[in-house]
Amino acid sequence: MIATAFDRIATPPAAALLGWHLLDARPGEGWIRIGFEGKREFCNPAGFIQGGILGAMLDDTMGPAVFAMTEGRLYTATISLTVNFLASAKPGRIVGEARVTQLGKTVAFMEGRLIAADGAVLATATANARLIEAGKALQ
Repeated sequence: MIATAFDRIATPPAAALLGWHLLDARPGEGWIRIGFEGKREFCNPAGFIQGGILGAMLDDTMGPAVFAMTEGRLYTATISLTVNFLASAKPGRIVGEARVTQLGKTVAFMEGRLIAADGAVLATATANARLIEAGKALQ
């Protein structure tokens, strides 16, 4: 695996709760792949991962795509997040993939998706986020 800006920071508590771990990244392309653990504690009464948790996983995939692309210089504060739920998510391994579609001076645009262990696409999302200098955001 290549070195990324994530090598220089501790995993945030919310990311740790989701089982966040970097699987692959192409910072120059604004692309990232993140692994998550869909825990039973995240399930609704029907036994599927609750949609808000999936939204958090998507958010915690797309924002890091910007962080990696900017080599840790810019942090994102989500302005809007639109999620499309395509299939029910069972507990287990979930992979998030995201790419930066446009990086402006103050706002980033991103898209992402979550994939189940069997390859099924669980959800897709688009987001835009305010860009903040990491030194100001990560204190």
